[in-house]
Amino acid sequence: MKRIVGLAIITLVLLPVVAFPQSRPRTTRRKTTGTTAKRTSRANAAAELARGEGAAKVADQIKILTRFIYLLGGVTKGFEAADAAARRNEASPAVIAQTESSKASVKTSLQNVRDGLDQLELYFRTTPALEMYYARLAGVAAGAAKAEELAARNQFDQAGRTLLGVVNQLTDVLRDMH
Repeated sequence: MKRIVGLAIITLVLLPVVAFPQSRPRTTRRKTTGTTAKRTSRANAAAELARGEGAAKVADQIKILTRFIYLLGGVTKGFEAADAAARRNEASPAVIAQTESSKASVKTSLQNVRDGLDQLELYFRTTPALEMYYARLAGVAAGAAKAEELAARNQFDQAGRTLLGVVNQLTDVLRDMH
Protein backbone atom coordinates (compact mmCIF):
# COMPACT_ATOMS: atom_id res chain seq x y z
CA MET A 1 0.00 0.00 0.00
CA LYS A 2 2.88 2.37 0.80
CA ARG A 3 4.33 1.67 -2.65
CA ILE A 4 1.06 2.58 -4.34
CA VAL A 5 0.71 5.82 -2.39
CA GLY A 6 4.37 6.66 -3.04
CA LEU A 7 4.01 5.97 -6.76
CA ALA A 8 0.85 8.07 -6.92
CA ILE A 9 2.55 10.98 -5.16
CA ILE A 10 5.58 10.79 -7.45
CA THR A 11 3.32 10.65 -10.50
CA LEU A 12 1.30 13.64 -9.33
CA VAL A 13 4.46 15.62 -8.50
CA LEU A 14 6.08 14.90 -11.86
CA LEU A 15 2.93 15.49 -13.91
CA PRO A 16 3.25 19.31 -13.91
CA VAL A 17 6.91 19.04 -15.00
CA VAL A 18 5.87 17.08 -18.10
CA ALA A 19 3.33 19.76 -19.01
CA PHE A 20 5.93 22.57 -19.31
CA PRO A 21 7.80 21.69 -22.50
CA GLN A 22 5.09 22.45 -25.03
CA SER A 23 6.24 23.40 -28.49
CA ARG A 24 3.69 26.13 -29.14
CA PRO A 25 1.33 28.20 -27.06
CA ARG A 26 -2.39 27.61 -27.20
CA THR A 27 -4.15 30.01 -29.48
CA THR A 28 -7.69 29.28 -28.41
CA ARG A 29 -9.18 29.01 -24.98
CA ARG A 30 -12.31 27.33 -23.92
CA LYS A 31 -14.24 28.88 -21.11
CA THR A 32 -15.09 26.53 -18.31
CA THR A 33 -17.01 27.11 -15.21
CA GLY A 34 -15.35 26.51 -11.89
CA THR A 35 -17.47 23.44 -11.29
CA THR A 36 -16.56 21.89 -14.64
CA ALA A 37 -12.87 22.55 -14.06
CA LYS A 38 -13.04 20.97 -10.60
CA ARG A 39 -14.81 17.88 -11.96
CA THR A 40 -12.25 17.53 -14.74
CA SER A 41 -9.42 17.98 -12.28
CA ARG A 42 -10.88 15.33 -9.96
CA ALA A 43 -11.42 12.94 -12.86
CA ASN A 44 -7.84 13.42 -14.04
CA ALA A 45 -6.51 12.88 -10.52
CA ALA A 46 -8.61 9.72 -10.15
CA ALA A 47 -7.39 8.43 -13.50
CA GLU A 48 -3.77 9.12 -12.53
CA LEU A 49 -4.27 7.36 -9.22
CA ALA A 50 -5.83 4.35 -10.97
CA ARG A 51 -2.96 4.30 -13.46
CA GLY A 52 -0.45 4.40 -10.61
CA GLU A 53 -2.22 1.56 -8.84
CA GLY A 54 -2.36 -0.43 -12.08
CA ALA A 55 1.34 0.15 -12.71
CA ALA A 56 2.13 -0.99 -9.17
CA LYS A 57 0.11 -4.18 -9.71
CA VAL A 58 1.96 -4.89 -12.96
CA ALA A 59 5.32 -4.23 -11.28
CA ASP A 60 4.39 -6.59 -8.44
CA GLN A 61 3.54 -9.34 -10.94
CA ILE A 62 6.87 -8.78 -12.70
CA LYS A 63 8.69 -9.15 -9.38
CA ILE A 64 6.78 -12.32 -8.51
CA LEU A 65 7.41 -13.85 -11.92
CA THR A 66 11.11 -13.01 -12.11
CA ARG A 67 11.69 -14.43 -8.63
CA PHE A 68 9.73 -17.55 -9.58
CA ILE A 69 11.64 -17.98 -12.86
CA TYR A 70 14.96 -17.58 -11.06
CA LEU A 71 14.05 -20.26 -8.54
CA LEU A 72 12.55 -22.48 -11.23
CA GLY A 73 15.83 -22.44 -13.15
CA GLY A 74 17.72 -23.96 -10.25
CA VAL A 75 14.99 -26.43 -9.39
CA THR A 76 14.70 -27.55 -13.01
CA LYS A 77 18.35 -28.59 -13.05
CA GLY A 78 17.73 -30.64 -9.92
CA PHE A 79 14.67 -32.25 -11.49
CA GLU A 80 16.63 -33.20 -14.58
CA ALA A 81 19.44 -34.72 -12.51
CA ALA A 82 17.02 -36.65 -10.28
CA ASP A 83 15.04 -37.92 -13.27
CA ALA A 84 18.25 -39.07 -14.98
CA ALA A 85 19.34 -40.87 -11.81
CA ALA A 86 15.91 -42.52 -11.52
CA ARG A 87 16.12 -43.75 -15.14
CA ARG A 88 19.49 -45.33 -14.35
CA ASN A 89 18.04 -46.83 -11.12
CA GLU A 90 20.58 -44.83 -9.10
CA ALA A 91 18.07 -42.79 -7.09
CA SER A 92 16.64 -43.92 -3.78
CA PRO A 93 12.88 -44.03 -3.31
CA ALA A 94 13.18 -41.11 -0.88
CA VAL A 95 14.89 -38.95 -3.53
CA ILE A 96 12.28 -39.90 -6.12
CA ALA A 97 9.47 -39.09 -3.67
CA GLN A 98 11.06 -35.75 -2.76
CA THR A 99 11.48 -34.87 -6.46
CA GLU A 100 7.83 -35.66 -7.19
CA SER A 101 6.77 -33.61 -4.19
CA SER A 102 8.87 -30.67 -5.43
CA LYS A 103 7.40 -30.98 -8.91
CA ALA A 104 3.89 -30.89 -7.44
CA SER A 105 4.85 -27.79 -5.46
CA VAL A 106 6.09 -26.05 -8.60
CA LYS A 107 2.87 -26.95 -10.41
CA THR A 108 0.81 -25.51 -7.55
CA SER A 109 2.91 -22.35 -7.61
CA LEU A 110 2.27 -22.02 -11.33
CA GLN A 111 -1.47 -22.24 -10.68
CA ASN A 112 -1.10 -19.41 -8.16
CA VAL A 113 0.87 -17.35 -10.70
CA ARG A 114 -1.87 -17.88 -13.28
CA ASP A 115 -4.54 -16.91 -10.76
CA GLY A 116 -2.67 -13.70 -9.96
CA LEU A 117 -2.39 -12.85 -13.64
CA ASP A 118 -6.09 -13.62 -14.16
CA GLN A 119 -6.90 -11.15 -11.39
CA LEU A 120 -4.59 -8.55 -12.94
CA GLU A 121 -6.32 -8.90 -16.32
CA LEU A 122 -9.72 -8.61 -14.65
CA TYR A 123 -8.62 -5.49 -12.76
CA PHE A 124 -7.47 -3.81 -15.96
CA ARG A 125 -10.56 -4.86 -17.88
CA THR A 126 -12.95 -3.55 -15.21
CA THR A 127 -11.15 -0.31 -14.29
CA PRO A 128 -12.20 2.41 -16.74
CA ALA A 129 -8.94 4.36 -16.42
CA LEU A 130 -6.95 1.23 -17.34
CA GLU A 131 -9.07 -0.16 -20.17
CA MET A 132 -6.76 1.40 -22.76
CA TYR A 133 -3.89 -0.78 -21.47
CA TYR A 134 -5.93 -3.96 -21.30
CA ALA A 135 -5.46 -4.82 -24.97
CA ARG A 136 -1.70 -4.96 -24.42
CA LEU A 137 -2.10 -6.91 -21.17
CA ALA A 138 -4.62 -9.45 -22.45
CA GLY A 139 -3.17 -12.92 -22.73
CA VAL A 140 -0.69 -12.88 -19.85
CA ALA A 141 -2.84 -15.33 -17.91
CA ALA A 142 -3.03 -17.54 -21.01
CA GLY A 143 0.76 -17.50 -21.12
CA ALA A 144 0.87 -18.66 -17.51
CA ALA A 145 -1.70 -21.35 -18.32
CA LYS A 146 0.56 -22.54 -21.15
CA ALA A 147 3.48 -22.70 -18.70
CA GLU A 148 1.25 -24.66 -16.33
CA GLU A 149 0.45 -27.17 -19.11
CA LEU A 150 4.14 -27.56 -19.90
CA ALA A 151 4.95 -28.17 -16.24
CA ALA A 152 2.20 -30.80 -16.09
CA ARG A 153 4.14 -32.62 -18.84
CA ASN A 154 7.38 -32.20 -16.81
CA GLN A 155 8.72 -29.65 -19.31
CA PHE A 156 9.82 -27.21 -16.62
CA ASP A 157 12.53 -25.51 -18.66
CA GLN A 158 10.09 -24.70 -21.46
CA ALA A 159 7.55 -23.53 -18.86
CA GLY A 160 10.14 -21.06 -17.55
CA ARG A 161 10.83 -19.80 -21.08
CA THR A 162 7.10 -19.28 -21.59
CA LEU A 163 6.96 -17.25 -18.38
CA LEU A 164 9.80 -15.07 -19.68
CA GLY A 165 7.49 -14.11 -22.55
CA VAL A 166 4.84 -13.17 -19.99
CA VAL A 167 7.36 -10.98 -18.15
CA ASN A 168 8.25 -9.28 -21.43
CA GLN A 169 4.58 -8.58 -22.12
CA LEU A 170 4.07 -7.17 -18.61
CA THR A 171 7.15 -4.98 -19.02
CA ASP A 172 5.76 -3.59 -22.27
CA VAL A 173 2.50 -2.74 -20.51
CA LEU A 174 4.38 -1.00 -17.71
CA ARG A 175 6.44 0.97 -20.22
CA ASP A 176 3.25 2.08 -22.02
CA MET A 177 1.79 3.25 -18.72
CA HIS A 178 4.65 5.68 -18.06
